[in-house]
Amino acid sequence: MIKKILLILPLILLADNNTTLTKIKKGDLLYIENSCNSCHGNYGEGIGSAPRLIGQREEVLFKRLQELKKGKTKTPFGGIMVSFAKSLDINESREISKYLSTLKKSENIDRYDEEYDPSGDGL
Repeated sequence: MIKKILLILPLILLADNNTTLTKIKKGDLLYIENSCNSCHGNYGEGIGSAPRLIGQREEVLFKRLQELKKGKTKTPFGGIMVSFAKSLDINESREISKYLSTLKKSENIDRYDEEYDPSGDGL
């Protein structure tokens, strides 16, 4: 009887660990799956009235998501975010906040020269 328990116990523990691991997704996947990128941009750069998230501290982002979950908004457009924030559990909010805090703003200053085409400018 004890031998059976000792044989089965590691399998139960392993199965439980795998289940837990699959429930916790990485922040980058959550960011895309929850359509955060459709308003905030693929890299959190912000689009239109949606604020820039890149470069923000993890604690600030997490606190803001928790405020939004409670329905607290600071802008007229913030109401849109309330439903998105409410759909996240606390672990997902942490993972997204952690992911966004690791992103660094980088701008290729040469891109303007590469994209600029003088044809049609009257030159």
